Amino acid sequence: MDVKELNKSQLIMLAILLSFITSIATGIVTVTLMQQAPSSVTVPINRVVRETVEKIVPGAVTNNTQTVVVKEEDLVVDAIAKNQPSIFTITKESTDDSGNAVEVPVGRGLVVSDDGYVAVDATLVPDKEVYYVTNDSGKFKADYVSTPVDAKGNSLGFSFIKIGDPVNGSDKLALAVPTFGDITKMKAGQKIIILGDNINSFIFGGSPDMEIDVTKGDAGGAVLDLDGDVLGIASLSDGNSFIPVSAITDALKTIAAPEETPVPAASTTQ
Repeated sequence: MDVKELNKSQLIMLAILLSFITSIATGIVTVTLMQQAPSSVTVPINRVVRETVEKIVPGAVTNNTQTVVVKEEDLVVDAIAKNQPSIFTITKESTDDSGNAVEVPVGRGLVVSDDGYVAVDATLVPDKEVYYVTNDSGKFKADYVSTPVDAKGNSLGFSFIKIGDPVNGSDKLALAVPTFGDITKMKAGQKIIILGDNINSFIFGGSPDMEIDVTKGDAGGAVLDLDGDVLGIASLSDGNSFIPVSAITDALKTIAAPEETPVPAASTTQ
């Protein structure tokens, strides 16, 4: 049959057949030459082929993402542990019904400066008396400094005392200024912790001017978020049961250090 007599479809089929035969022949010749070629020739060719295939068909991507589940109770435990060096128990000298000298509990105090200033509830520490502060590092005398007031002369709800000498003369003061948070950045629904004699918690309602239930044992206790940042202290003051830490730090800037015995050298911990 003369090729000139083939129609268009037959010519296409003939071209495909010739291409198929040519590709088989080319493959056979290539394999034969590769088997006979030295490694200096085959290695670069294999590398090019492999890289080309990897670009066209990328290998499977291994997902190494690991999910970590953090329990809320673990966050509470960590927040409390983080602030233990910042909390002191406050006591004062008093007399009982028989006129005998006794030492009575006052509440809690929060360290607010490296030089030993402690913020306490003003309803329990209203003026100069003989005070003591105690934490894991020992028991120390404390001097009353002041009770800050607002522009109208009303108490802001807290007082400052300053840590003095150790009671037994050998204790070494260890304290830590906590990380301060901001109540105005809290969102409704987040949990708040009160670190007093007991540990209580509640859900933040969204208003910075919040009212919380405070017992005498909670007075002066730190109010924390779940990150362990101090938002303020609890107070027994009427209408002012929560005192934001911003009010405390602002007042701290305005007071002068008392001239009493300076605070002993302290080892600070975070």
